[in-house]
Amino acid sequence: MPTPTKGPRLGGSPTHERLMLNNMAAQLFEHKQIKTTVTKAKRLRPVAERMITNAKKGDLASRRRVLAQISDKSVVHELFTSIAETMAERPGGYTRITKIGPRPGDNAPMAVIELVLEPYSPKQATVKEAEQATAAAAPAADEAPTETEEAADEAAVEAEAETAEESTEAAEEK
Repeated sequence: MPTPTKGPRLGGSPTHERLMLNNMAAQLFEHKQIKTTVTKAKRLRPVAERMITNAKKGDLASRRRVLAQISDKSVVHELFTSIAETMAERPGGYTRITKIGPRPGDNAPMAVIELVLEPYSPKQATVKEAEQATAAAAPAADEAPTETEEAADEAAVEAEAETAEESTEAAEEK
């Protein structure tokens, strides 16, 4: 069982906080971004990311686990079909919080929490693959040259000799 949050909660009772966060998560999945206070956005992030992780699993138990939190079946269907497919390659960090300044009425700090829907490009994995490829190519280059490499070397030497002959002929004509 998760440890209850210490101090004052967002809306009063723990039940009210849980219901409010579940509703905010449903709105986030429906609209792809919502505008709320910074505190609520920070509390919403783990709830929403846990639901997305369950949606990526895609099995019946995960769907029922999410349906226990979000009662709107159309939102859950969208989460499991479209959102989970776009997040399939992403290992985490499904949401982004951007602070947008204070609210005019009560000067509360506001933020936009949105789903990160850009395609994931694993930069570190690409760098590691490139390093492995160069490491594998280095021992192969140390070995004896293959027939194609020898033919390419001979063709390069002949091309250099021809250009040298042409340049000497051009110099003699002048």
